[in-house]
Amino acid sequence: MQREGAHQPVPRAHGEEITIKGQTEPVTVKPGVWVSNTKSRRDKLTPDQLASLAKLGVDWA
Repeated sequence: MQREGAHQPVPRAHGEEITIKGQTEPVTVKPGVWVSNTKSRRDKLTPDQLASLAKLGVDWA
């Protein structure tokens, strides 16, 4: 969020390479998939999960 801004749309196919502590090879994560899945399943989220997303600036509920 710091690099792109909190309200920047993330394409589903976009991948980011990150290095996990203790690992030697980078891993590709797809934040757009997470956003899409979370939005499509928001009716199944608990109030605590929705509150956590709200703290991150996610306002879909």
